[in-house]
Amino acid sequence: MAVKSANVVARVEPDIKEEAEAIMSRLGISASAGINMFYRQIILWNGLPFRPSIPVRRPVSLDEMTKEEFDERMRRGLEQAEAGEGMPADEFFAKLEQEILND
Repeated sequence: MAVKSANVVARVEPDIKEEAEAIMSRLGISASAGINMFYRQIILWNGLPFRPSIPVRRPVSLDEMTKEEFDERMRRGLEQAEAGEGMPADEFFAKLEQEILND
């Protein structure tokens, strides 16, 4: 087994570090082992082991929102309705069905 003697120093946001380390802990690996695995994957793939991208936004359930977020969405919906920016439900569902079928 190779001797581990190199250090990696990186500055990350405290909440990101805490959340990532909590996940690694649930997986039963240390932060050091996780970083070592990440580096090994970079070598294996000769680049990042994932495609950097912005994920598609998914719908958020009521349980995932704060009261303030919910109230803001309702306020914006009311503004859109008052401005005539909405569409009839049957048109909306037909459009949604087309989007689902085209994916």
